[in-house]
Amino acid sequence: MLRIGIVGAENSHTVAIAKTINIEQRISNAQVVGVWGETPELAKDASERGEIPMIVETPEAFIGQVDGIVTDHRHAKDHLPAVQALLEAGVPLFIDKPFCYRVAEGQTFLKQARALDVPVASYSVLPKQASFRQLQEKIQALGDLYALTTTGPCDIHSEWGGVFFYGIHQVDMLVRLAGYDAVEVRVHPGQGQNHMATVHFKSGLIAGMNLIGAAYPSFHVSAVGEKGRVDETIAYDENMYLSGIEDFVHMFRTGETDETEESMLGPVAFLEALEDAVDKGGSVPVPAIG
Repeated sequence: MLRIGIVGAENSHTVAIAKTINIEQRISNAQVVGVWGETPELAKDASERGEIPMIVETPEAFIGQVDGIVTDHRHAKDHLPAVQALLEAGVPLFIDKPFCYRVAEGQTFLKQARALDVPVASYSVLPKQASFRQLQEKIQALGDLYALTTTGPCDIHSEWGGVFFYGIHQVDMLVRLAGYDAVEVRVHPGQGQNHMATVHFKSGLIAGMNLIGAAYPSFHVSAVGEKGRVDETIAYDENMYLSGIEDFVHMFRTGETDETEESMLGPVAFLEALEDAVDKGGSVPVPAIG
């Protein structure tokens, strides 16, 4: 039996993951065996709703009790500090998106993970949906891209990290569609809570991001290329978490993951630049991660 612990209970993903594994039993021979919560009340709620049998008082209490850890907070700044001791103990880690709040801390963490031979992965579940994978194939078939625009919910002043909190979904889609070579971003303030960002890529492509804070629209991608155009809303799988769970469970069992330093830190560098653009205005360079 694969034993999984979850660090963090304020995010809805904690219960969703536990329900998928413990209640719906979508993953064979695996169980979420414990949870640590930011408060006793949050831990108790997650334990009851996800049928998680154990509540631990500290994340470190999972050492020796689990085969893999999911860390799941609303604010990215809380992700890596919460599992530092678990990394040092050699526990495989899935870090919910965004991987971290600053590229520098992520680089240090991943360097230590490599030295200790501890598998680490982080991603948004949005690109794991079947509809997004199909969209990738359609956009690749367009040939050279002339325009690319994403739309989705994002409160750029969210208390949980501003643009980091929901902007990660559009950023993760953009880099997987256009590449990890964004060089410059600019945020264009709009009316009320709705804004737009433009992104310059090394290839010359200029992409747009509609950051909608006044509503919760479905995520949408529009692309124009030399062989036509694609306009699609991202439809969720019947269980939107399942494909992401399958991937990190595979990593817990085998030590193998398709995620790379580029795929985990590239979006963080992008988000750092967007955050600076929100705060300072004007164009902001995207920091290199190499």
